[in-house]
Amino acid sequence: MAPAAHDEASAAQDTATQDTAAQEARTSGTARGGQRERPALELLVHGVGGTTPQEMLNDARIERVAGDTTAGIYRRSGDADAEQRPADAEQRPADAERRPADGREEPVREAYVWCDLTSGDSSRALWLVLLPFMVANLAHWMRPSATGRARTVRAYGLIMRLVALSLTVLFTAAACEVALDLTAWQCAGTASCAIGKSWLGFMAPEGGGWWSQPGRRLALAAAVPAAIVALLWFLSHRTWSAYESQQPAGRPLEDDDPAGAGRPALCLPGFWYGRRLVARLRAAHTAAGFLTVAAAISWAASRYDRRPDGDPWLDAAGWWLHALLISTGAFIVYVVCRRGRSETRADDALDRATARALPVISFAVLLLCAVHAAWDRPGWTSSGMLPGNGAFGGIALAQGVLVVGLAVVARALYQGPPAERSPLRGLAGPAVAMLACALGGVLSGGVAQWIADWLDRGRTPGMGEGAVEGPPVVLSWQASIIPVLLSALLLLVLYFVWATRVRKQRLLRTIPDGYPDERPDETRTGAIAGTIARAGLTDAAPWVVGTVSSVTLVLGGVAVAGAWSTQEVPGKAAEGTTGLIEAGAQTAQTLGSWFMGLVFVLLLAWGRRAYRDPSARRTIGILWDVGTFWPRAAHPFAPPCYAERAVPDLTWRMETWTRRTEGRLVISGHSQGSVLAAAAVWQLDRRTRKRVALLTYGCPLERLYGRWFPAYCGPAQLASLHADIHCWRNLWRLTDPIGGPIRLPENAGPEVDRGPLKDPLAYGRTMEHPLPAPILGHSDYQADPGFAEERAALLARLGPPRIPAQPGPAQGSSGRSSE
Repeated sequence: MAPAAHDEASAAQDTATQDTAAQEARTSGTARGGQRERPALELLVHGVGGTTPQEMLNDARIERVAGDTTAGIYRRSGDADAEQRPADAEQRPADAERRPADGREEPVREAYVWCDLTSGDSSRALWLVLLPFMVANLAHWMRPSATGRARTVRAYGLIMRLVALSLTVLFTAAACEVALDLTAWQCAGTASCAIGKSWLGFMAPEGGGWWSQPGRRLALAAAVPAAIVALLWFLSHRTWSAYESQQPAGRPLEDDDPAGAGRPALCLPGFWYGRRLVARLRAAHTAAGFLTVAAAISWAASRYDRRPDGDPWLDAAGWWLHALLISTGAFIVYVVCRRGRSETRADDALDRATARALPVISFAVLLLCAVHAAWDRPGWTSSGMLPGNGAFGGIALAQGVLVVGLAVVARALYQGPPAERSPLRGLAGPAVAMLACALGGVLSGGVAQWIADWLDRGRTPGMGEGAVEGPPVVLSWQASIIPVLLSALLLLVLYFVWATRVRKQRLLRTIPDGYPDERPDETRTGAIAGTIARAGLTDAAPWVVGTVSSVTLVLGGVAVAGAWSTQEVPGKAAEGTTGLIEAGAQTAQTLGSWFMGLVFVLLLAWGRRAYRDPSARRTIGILWDVGTFWPRAAHPFAPPCYAERAVPDLTWRMETWTRRTEGRLVISGHSQGSVLAAAAVWQLDRRTRKRVALLTYGCPLERLYGRWFPAYCGPAQLASLHADIHCWRNLWRLTDPIGGPIRLPENAGPEVDRGPLKDPLAYGRTMEHPLPAPILGHSDYQADPGFAEERAALLARLGPPRIPAQPGPAQGSSGRSSE
């Protein structure tokens, strides 16, 4: 079941004599020809979910040799000084080794622990509300691979940045809906709702206080969404400083370097450092949030001023503010569209005028709108919904148009030339962008529905039963499509359950063939076959994403059309129809509203638990491990990219260690750690790459990243990595739901994949396995004998095994060489 790796085994046999001779020379203190063995280092990188350095190194006594508590490099205590210069070695260079090869057969092992980048601090639990932003940022990196189509590629990035901007506007509009419409306009303006709410009593019209006028209530309530926007700006700036501000190695591109022009983007020096773009987008999104709040206030006040008996001066001021809002909004769109990422060099320059002035200008516009709304308007009362709530339908329509445009661009990129195994025929990015918009709609509608129910004491919003009219009609229509969407998803899940059972039945006949000397056991065979069948469900994910996105796009269009045509919630709009249709509409609205509110409450509960419980926070961290690998190129408020800290860490460590010691290094990555390892190797200069070997296991580099991100990890890019690095081996299992083979082209050079590895290692009880061997799946690859074999073979292939020895302290003092 696990074919032997003939090329690595041959290489290991060819160097066995040299390794034996070097071992004998070390024991006697002298090497032939005045040479000593090169030091060897294994740099371990863990996967998702994280672990401890004690578990990675299999030793309770460890020491941190580099980094900090957030992300650091650890060794066993006995190996901590393996590469320090002796204090009395005056004749040795400053980077000499104390005991680079002290008789050990295995390399010195280091563990790079990065899990606290995503799950260490309790404040990371708050990142749950940023989930739509993270998904939008993922969609930016999912464009199909294209060569020589720079304008189309730029169009894809531009549309994705506009989709991300619409999510910020939607997020801010949802905050305005809760604070301005439901609370300050509807509930505070109605005596039956404000009764019993002391925190709203001073706004009630019956009190006749200064804050009782609707404009003043809106101006005061605007502080809540404005504060949320300011908090997002602060978190984005703070997380960039803590995670993404790590300078890359600063390696210039060389004309004769394989990492030069035309090479994969992950080779470029500026790929993991986009300070300028993030700062520009942060300023633009912050300004857009402030303008959204300003528009919500200004529209309500201006609509009142346009009455025939309204104040002409206030009406003129309202028109002037509208012109200011439109011009500032147009400039924000220009800033977002103007410039994308620059990766050929570290994008360290800042557009200080834009980054600093744009949020300040937009906040000043917000203050002007608040002052205008708070101006004295005797006789103004609030009734119904806040004017301007139709903007939710406009946002949904704009997002649908942008997603369709993104699909057209993605399809054009896919057609020339298509990437192998690319999901959904190049439409993975638009499908995921649609999911981001859907998540934003669910969260926006959920918070609005939940707050409306709470304010109106559990009555159904929009049905005329209580004092609160409820959230905008389009949100109720969007809630009504959720049961239909869930029904379609349930049918798809049932199909995959059936397909998994069918595949398991086919595997039952082949599993015993992998253990020819074992007595068949129906239970054991069923467990192995079931694990392999379930592991194959990962490859069916594109069908789920494509189906959900398509149904969401169609039903979302139906919801917007229904809301605009009826101006009533589905339950009221269906009144007077047949009993079945009316009951179905009311049921769909009730279930959808309940589900939206439930999602919001569950997010709050999950975030609160994660804030207090480190184990729950680590579970959430797994989501960020997968979703925040890529830099923030579309949405600046997305959770920070941990790879912009981890990749420079690994690159600096490999370059400095190999230059100081001239030794051999194997970077060994599991799961997501294998992706970080490959990204770090991509960033190495040509000289360092000759001293480094890559060992990956449980690696999703082709199975997930190569399919979903074909422009960056597609077949051509992986073949280029294989050509650049001196040697690379990949271990995989059929039972692994995450990792898989690399599948390089046949003419790409030496074979990379070794597998599928046998899992479990033993079918029944044997002399070597007296207890039943577990089915490991995605875990514990180092327990397989093939791991040690491949690591030894990689070290043997890393060039000449010995380098000239430096004179020791005794020889140096007497003026004699070691020869």
